[in-house]
Amino acid sequence: MPGDSRAAGTHHSRPSSSEEPPGLEDRELLLAAAYVSDAQYNRNVPFETSPQAIRLYHFYNHWTMRAATYFFIWVDLALALFEEPAVFPLPFLVTSIAEVLCLTAFFGRLVHFAKVTPQKVFWKDTKNICVMVTIVLTLIDLVIYASLEAVNIRGVRWSRALRPVFLINFPESRQIRRAFRSIRNTLPDILYVFLLFLFSMMIFSLMALKLFGDRDLRTVEGSPYFTNILDIAFELYVLVTTANSPDVMIPAYELNWWYSLYFIAYIIINTYIFMSVFLAVVYNNYRKHLKNEIHTLAYLKRHKMTEAFNILKVKVGTESVVKEARWRRLVKVVAPGISSSHLELLLRISDEGQTGHVDKMNFLRLADLLNIRVVAINIKKHPLETWMPRVYQSSTSLLVQKMVQHRIFVWVYDVIILINAIFIALDEKDSLISYAEWLFLSLYIIEILLKLYTYEPSAYFGRKQFWNWFDTLIIIAALLATVANTTIQARKYNSQQVLDIVLILRILRLLRVIVSIQRFRVIVTTLINIGPTMLTFGGLVLVVYYAFAIIGMEAFHGKVHFLDPGSGSPDAAVCGNPALKDSAFARGRYCKNNFNDLASSLILLTELTVVNQWHVLADGFALVTHQAAKLYFIGFHVVVVILIVNIFIAFILEAFFVAYSLEKSEVETSIEKKIQELGVGVQEEDMKDGGLIDHVDTKDSGFSADEGGNKKRDLRGLYFRIASKKYKTVDTLLQQMFESEIAPEGKDPSLEEILNFSPKKLNFDNSA
Repeated sequence: MPGDSRAAGTHHSRPSSSEEPPGLEDRELLLAAAYVSDAQYNRNVPFETSPQAIRLYHFYNHWTMRAATYFFIWVDLALALFEEPAVFPLPFLVTSIAEVLCLTAFFGRLVHFAKVTPQKVFWKDTKNICVMVTIVLTLIDLVIYASLEAVNIRGVRWSRALRPVFLINFPESRQIRRAFRSIRNTLPDILYVFLLFLFSMMIFSLMALKLFGDRDLRTVEGSPYFTNILDIAFELYVLVTTANSPDVMIPAYELNWWYSLYFIAYIIINTYIFMSVFLAVVYNNYRKHLKNEIHTLAYLKRHKMTEAFNILKVKVGTESVVKEARWRRLVKVVAPGISSSHLELLLRISDEGQTGHVDKMNFLRLADLLNIRVVAINIKKHPLETWMPRVYQSSTSLLVQKMVQHRIFVWVYDVIILINAIFIALDEKDSLISYAEWLFLSLYIIEILLKLYTYEPSAYFGRKQFWNWFDTLIIIAALLATVANTTIQARKYNSQQVLDIVLILRILRLLRVIVSIQRFRVIVTTLINIGPTMLTFGGLVLVVYYAFAIIGMEAFHGKVHFLDPGSGSPDAAVCGNPALKDSAFARGRYCKNNFNDLASSLILLTELTVVNQWHVLADGFALVTHQAAKLYFIGFHVVVVILIVNIFIAFILEAFFVAYSLEKSEVETSIEKKIQELGVGVQEEDMKDGGLIDHVDTKDSGFSADEGGNKKRDLRGLYFRIASKKYKTVDTLLQQMFESEIAPEGKDPSLEEILNFSPKKLNFDNSA
């Protein structure tokens, strides 16, 4: 940091080789590797540059340490399943010991972080303060709760709602933190729209009070209609979500159909116009703040790579470069599991002229190169070709292979699948339908056997051949389930569970149609590619759900109970609470929608997110507690449905547009294009001599075209291809959204300018 000569991010002046003390080169290599690793994973954490601190920093970022941190975070969150009110009750002593162990692990992780970070930076980092305060508050809550339990007084575990703080604030959760930061930056602009919306709603509420308050109207339940301003405001807020439409307008509509115009005007203004404005404001502001964040991350990544280059560079003529030997050592430190052939491929891309060194422009791309997933394809002979070459290469065998490789073979089985779908919809008790099922299974098994005969088995069942695995597992499972079901029926015993499994497996076979229809495959692949970005918001929603669930359990636990209607208990009809007598909640049999444990709470919150009938749930809990309980449900709706869901929609729209356009036009980054231009042909046996033999093989899959199969039969050895030309990590996809607006290499702004991109100045410690 500026002002701290030991902090990462400062410029280093390397002594000449004659002045280098023993071991200095290794220390420089570790420091450069730390910078490259940070750039690769978009970590922007300042760290001390002493040899011990660098080693501690490498250990801090080791996957085992990150995995252990996530393990304790999830254990800490899962404790709510075992604490009262519990799904699986455990004694308080057991859960408290487990929580103390988790807090100890979090504190140890924090101490480890403090050892590698400059003290001044550590104590200014809000994340660290939040974690420490949460640990202290949790310990205080544990002591107070244990003391009350000792004297048989029921306490409130209020600190449980703070547990998501650990998930948010550890450096490993930078994606969730970025989402929260974007929400925080978007809030001021949304607030004005929300206040205007509330003003509009209150105007309509006053109008309703004056129009209907003195007309002695009654609802279907017999309650007074629109006589209380707070009740009117709540009903009109619910109407914005359409959950109580048209029920809320029926009493007025029955009185005079002209009053329907009031509700129509309200719906047009508040439901359609204001909610659309909400989405527009959220989308615009979220995109603006996200763009600032991504610009900052992109420039900081280049800054890190420049620092690494400055550490390792040497002069060759007038140009500063990194020698090949040092580049190799650096890559092996950053990616210790990289194979020699993959390393040779990356070097070939970085050192196109094979000059023995890497220039600055290509060095700065190393982090991006390491992020591209490259699949090694070991093209081998089919085992049958080795065991019985004459038979496998006979004219009949080659004809069979050519037929399987032909597109018509795929079309024939598409037709078979569609016919199978018709038979699935028919009555299975008919013997003809039952025999037809065996026929379809036989055809599918023949298809798989023919493909295994044509294609080399280890390649056919490669790690990335998802649809081949899916197809085979579905057919095998359907075969086993059908055999089991037939055996059970033959013994005059009918198992509904086995029958359900058979039916589900049959229906799942229809998903094979997706593989064959190009447009389907494009959409599904796009959804898979933006899956990691969806998981980011999944973590965000989990944090909000968890906090609301804990608050809900503390406020509403035990107020509603589910009793089996067949038990004969008079309380079954009122969900165990007389206050719900004759309520819509009890009549709708919503008794299982309660806050009696974490699982039930999360299910209830999911129902509230859908918003259908959410007002009935809110009314029910208000009846068993207080009318103020409705504020809890309104708050959840505002935070999750209006804010987070709209931001989620905005992000998915942006990500889908980028990913889908890539699918359609196959636009690739310049680095990916370079890999393809090289033909990704590397012979394993030539790696010992450091040589490369070019064999062009740019097919994304070797199992779709006959010419691809013939080509591969003529080639042997190890080949490379990009795992998917459309594959993008979360950060890569985000960066690509705004790629055209990022300055080209060599025109980077200064570090101070980089940190001033966002409306609120970002620091190294909080921009990660």
